[in-house]
Amino acid sequence: MEKDMQEVLKKAEVLVEALPYIQKFNRKIIVVKYGGSAMSNEELQRNVIKDVTLLKLVGFKPIIVHGGGKAISSWVSKVGKEAEFVGGLRVTDAETMEIAEMVLSRVNKQLVTMVQELGVKAVGISGKDSGLLRVHKRFSDGRDIGYVGEIERVEPKVLFDLLEKDYLPIVAPVGLDDSYDTYNINADDAACAIAAAVGADKLAFLTDVEGLYRDINDKSSFISLLTVSEADQLIEGGHIGGGMLPKLAGCVGAIRNGVNRVHILDGRIPHCLLIEIFTKHGIGTMFMKDDDEEGEKE
Repeated sequence: MEKDMQEVLKKAEVLVEALPYIQKFNRKIIVVKYGGSAMSNEELQRNVIKDVTLLKLVGFKPIIVHGGGKAISSWVSKVGKEAEFVGGLRVTDAETMEIAEMVLSRVNKQLVTMVQELGVKAVGISGKDSGLLRVHKRFSDGRDIGYVGEIERVEPKVLFDLLEKDYLPIVAPVGLDDSYDTYNINADDAACAIAAAVGADKLAFLTDVEGLYRDINDKSSFISLLTVSEADQLIEGGHIGGGMLPKLAGCVGAIRNGVNRVHILDGRIPHCLLIEIFTKHGIGTMFMKDDDEEGEKE
C-alpha cells in the first residue's frame, strides 16, 4: 500500500512540475519535425504521436512536419532504381518524384489516423495545398539534382485557419514552383521555414542523435544549451560536420527568423518531447537568442 502511494505521489509531482510550462505555453505554436528512426519504428511512432496529441490537449498549438526518406528509398529500390544522394540531398528525377509524393502522402495519412485514434482532429496536407510552400529548383555543389526544391516563400494562412478551427495540421514536405511543377523538399528546411512563418514559440527536431556534441567521439562534450553566437562559432570553427551541419545552420536560421527556442532531441527515446518541454532539465540540445533574458531552460 505504501509503495502504491509513493507511485501516486511521484505522478502528482510530475504534474506539478509540468504546470508552469503548461501555463507558459498555453496557445503557443510548436512545430515538430518528425523523421528518422523514430518514424520507422511503430512503437516509437505511436509514442511521438501521443506526445504531440498531449501537447494539443494541454493547450499547445502543434504542427507536425514529417519526412519519409527511408520509406522513399525502400520504394525506389522496389521499382529497380538505386537511391542517389549529392550533398545529403536525394537526386530526384520525375519517376523518383512521383514515388516520393506517393510515399509521403501515405505516411501523412498514417500519422493523421494515429492522431485521430487518440481523439484529436487532424488534417494532413502537403506544401502544395493552398500554396503553402513555394519553391525554386535547388542545386547541390552546382549540380542539377532534379526535382529538389529550395523554399522561396511560405503562405501560412492554411495553417492558421486549421489551428483556429482546432485541427492539428500534419505537413508533407512537397511544394510547387511558379510553373506548378512538384518538388521534393528537405523536411528540416520545411520545418524551419514553416516555424518562422507561423511565429512558432518552439521548433523541435526529433532526430537519430542525442543532441549536439563539440566532439562526437567525446560523450562528455554534450551541449545542452547554445546561443546563436555560440552556434556560429561552432560552425565557423569547423567543429561540426556531417549531417549535423545543415541541421545546426537551420536551427540558427530559425532563431534569427523569429522562432523563440529550437530543440534537437533523440526521437528514439520514448516521450523525449514531453521530457524536454515539461521538466526542468530536459534531455536534448536547446538553441536560444543571444539576448534571451532567462538564459536557462524554460
